[in-house]
Amino acid sequence: MSGPNVIDVTDATFQRDVIEKSRDIPVVVDFWAPWCGPCRTLGPVLERLANEDESNFILAKMNVDHNQVYARQFQVQGIPAVKAFKDGKMVSGFVGAQPEPNVRRFLSQLGPAGKNGKGDETNDLLKAGKFAEAARLMEAKLAENPGQPALRLKLAKTLLRAGQGCQAQTQLEDFPVSPEYDDAQRLLALAAYLCDMSKVQANGSELDNLYIKAASQLANREYGAGLYNLLSVIRHDKYYRDGQAKDVMLGVFALLGESDDMTRSYRSQLASALW
Repeated sequence: MSGPNVIDVTDATFQRDVIEKSRDIPVVVDFWAPWCGPCRTLGPVLERLANEDESNFILAKMNVDHNQVYARQFQVQGIPAVKAFKDGKMVSGFVGAQPEPNVRRFLSQLGPAGKNGKGDETNDLLKAGKFAEAARLMEAKLAENPGQPALRLKLAKTLLRAGQGCQAQTQLEDFPVSPEYDDAQRLLALAAYLCDMSKVQANGSELDNLYIKAASQLANREYGAGLYNLLSVIRHDKYYRDGQAKDVMLGVFALLGESDDMTRSYRSQLASALW
């Protein structure tokens, strides 16, 4: 099972996807391994609860067979081990498979997402697909507390989901060096593309028109159609516009996340088209 509130994390992404993200919404880390029987019992329970409409947390899955730095740091000695993070700190946890009522009680202690409920309202808007409204709340929060790369990146992603490429570009340009920097650079290519293509008319060559059409589709969250047309451009001419279509596709992957089915499918197709 996966879903919008379930992510895979590694030692390389833990700081960004757990520590920083927990400043906006509680993050529960499930330290597990494929060979662990109790992990296969607890994991689906956590995933289902994370994806409930009233969920107040993000579930981060960490395979300890491949990632041991943070498992050691947080003294994981047996699995499954569950650790909850809030406001950038570990606040609670438990070890071993637990019945669902016990897991629910554990999660209820995390309280609403974010501080003073503001993060909760933002995430409710995101779940409802109200990206423009969520972006306005994030902009206000960022104005109150500037210098938060994680929040700035989240705002840029929300603006991209809202189809506001030019506004997202403003957030991503001159991005500070931070754990979010690499993602910001990948998203910048997508934001600049959406911004530029929103200012032109589809009256050029067939390839130009396909490239412009893909931008309109991505701005309207038609990600499958947009990726398909960008891939068609690359298959026709992988050097088109100095290879910008590839960079845009990588930006879409960064927006959707590595666990998204479209990312997985189109990443392999992109590799085949380029080589």
